[in-house]
Amino acid sequence: MNDLLVVQDGQVVSMEYTLRVDDELLDSSDDEGPLEFLQGRSNIIPGLERELYGMKIGDSKQVTVKPVDGYGELNPQAFMDVPRAEFPSDIPLEEGLELHLTDKDGEDSVAYLQSFDDKSVRLDFNHPLAGAELHFDIKIVGLRPATAEELDHGHAHTHEHNHHE
Repeated sequence: MNDLLVVQDGQVVSMEYTLRVDDELLDSSDDEGPLEFLQGRSNIIPGLERELYGMKIGDSKQVTVKPVDGYGELNPQAFMDVPRAEFPSDIPLEEGLELHLTDKDGEDSVAYLQSFDDKSVRLDFNHPLAGAELHFDIKIVGLRPATAEELDHGHAHTHEHNHHE
């Protein structure tokens, strides 16, 4: 068996997938085509990456990823209440709104507007899928060795390769 034809570190993997949480379809490669990533470099969540080793082109499987191997557990400390008067008036108050914030040290973070009332706005700094059990259906549709540059950069350069299955 040719080792180049199985998923291993240093391979650029093309994968079709769907992601469901609580039986709800959240994401699918049907929209943008297969996901391409460099195996072994944490380009994708660890619980999924670990399950791909040894798969061949055409192989498919179902993978369930626990929160600890996905987007982490929900952190009860990762909420912040902002007095409504201090909340920028140009930002619409919509539950689920994604906010990109920079703190005084210049660190960027993403928060989601969880709720609001007359007095305050509650922000959630957890990833939207924190605490969720992720159900993937995956199929390997392409494999190739990574280029030296991709290995150097630690991710696949998809725009430089045109794949025709």
